[in-house]
Amino acid sequence: MSVDADTVKRIGRLARIRIEEDEVASYQNELNAILGFVEQLDEVDVTGVAPMTSVTPMQLRRRDDVVSDGGYPEAIVANAPLSEDNFFMVPKVVE
Repeated sequence: MSVDADTVKRIGRLARIRIEEDEVASYQNELNAILGFVEQLDEVDVTGVAPMTSVTPMQLRRRDDVVSDGGYPEAIVANAPLSEDNFFMVPKVVE
């Protein structure tokens, strides 16, 4: 696949990038090089290759799902300017 000058101008317009007339040829060459590389990648046989999310094998660190001590809502709302039934109270913002 190759890109012509009109396509370069259209891509520039869609990307809201001003492309001067003397720059069209260089952008055309760059886009054609990129598309050529993508076509090369399409030729690679990837059957049997597992999808990866990273180039290095990684695993998320996980913590045990344990119940915390909790159970002290009075202490949590103790410093609140206004609370009722262990809930924070805030001023009404929508009328």
